[in-house]
Amino acid sequence: MSAPQEDQDPQAPLSPQAQDAASAGGASPSPGATEGQSAIPEDNLGALLTEAQAKIADYHDQLLRAHAEVENVRRRAQDDVSKARKFGTESFAESLIPVRDSLEAALAHGDQSVEDWQKGVESTLRQLNNAFERNQMHEIAPAPGDAFDPHRHQAISTMPSEHAEGTVAQTLQKGYLIADRVLRPALVMVSAGQA
Repeated sequence: MSAPQEDQDPQAPLSPQAQDAASAGGASPSPGATEGQSAIPEDNLGALLTEAQAKIADYHDQLLRAHAEVENVRRRAQDDVSKARKFGTESFAESLIPVRDSLEAALAHGDQSVEDWQKGVESTLRQLNNAFERNQMHEIAPAPGDAFDPHRHQAISTMPSEHAEGTVAQTLQKGYLIADRVLRPALVMVSAGQA
């Protein structure tokens, strides 16, 4: 009968034969390397680091350029808004200069007949209407019986009329649009139906 084997202490040093067997089984992996991976040589690490630093510098440069471009666009937009505020009425003002010239010329000739004054005023009104048309300014002048539009008309009160209830009975003052925006609504009386 053979003697029972004693359990070996894991902390106990290996015998010389066990050490030879362990070394024959293969070298232990180098520190930092995992199973199945080989360690990267140090000269390759330096190249990878240099490449990563170059990419970071390039991305930083691109970021700075993009930031500068956004600032330029913002500044240009502010300049455009400022110029639009200052000179947005330039076209309209140019259209009104001949109207003013005509009015001053009419006042300079005080010895005109009533007919001449009337012709001059009519001519000046035509100039003013042309200036309005060139600058997309249009009248809001609803006729009696037109539908009441609260976006373009301002009702002062109601009155009995022969027109349907809720329609325009009378226009007291014209309104004006510039493009599609109401500058001043037309002042109207609204029909309350037949008396």
